[in-house]
Amino acid sequence: MDGGTKLRVARPTDNLEAVVAFYRDGLGLDELYRFHDHEGFDGVMLGRAGAAYHLEFTRAHGHRTGRAPTEDNLLVFYLPDRAAWNEAVDRMRRQGYQPVAAFNPYWDRQGATFEDPDGYRVVLQNAAWSI
Repeated sequence: MDGGTKLRVARPTDNLEAVVAFYRDGLGLDELYRFHDHEGFDGVMLGRAGAAYHLEFTRAHGHRTGRAPTEDNLLVFYLPDRAAWNEAVDRMRRQGYQPVAAFNPYWDRQGATFEDPDGYRVVLQNAAWSI
């Protein structure tokens, strides 16, 4: 894969609107697209216009998804600028989401971990991407 490759992370949820609120209002992603009853699925795509990634959350009619399998299922966002990181953490808190202790203590050293309504976790890491 080359640098032009785009990434979509897709996962099902039983709590579509609550999950959308977490990632849109809490994390600050934009709602890029929404669909209803597409072959039995509803869904929302969140991200930033023009970015090389976005998240897709879907709900299948008549199907139960359940919660995250472990506390170490993570999405990690690197925010190297301290002011931007503080604003991101503050926005999550203003929306009613409180940090949780990370399963792997590494993420607590320079980051804050938040759990979405399905038990999946997002780390806001105050560090530069170094790979």
